[in-house]
Amino acid sequence: MKIARIDQYFPRPRMRLVKITTDDGIVGWGESTLEGKPRSTMAAVDEMADYLVGKDPLRIEHHWQHIYRSAFFRGGAIAMSALS
Repeated sequence: MKIARIDQYFPRPRMRLVKITTDDGIVGWGESTLEGKPRSTMAAVDEMADYLVGKDPLRIEHHWQHIYRSAFFRGGAIAMSALS
């Protein structure tokens, strides 16, 4: 099983939902919202999606650590909001 796609949805202002879909059709949802920085968080999710697509979705801790340690703003609000 691999992550097939990551999509972002904007159901209302200041709210961003992230949908992760596997090649088996399993879907997971998350929220990635940071007040006052909507475009920055959107770009961060896109950057993380470049890494995650094609990867095993069950290796959560591995991917979290890789993204956290390689993020330019390591531990910053934008990266952490996108990663959450």
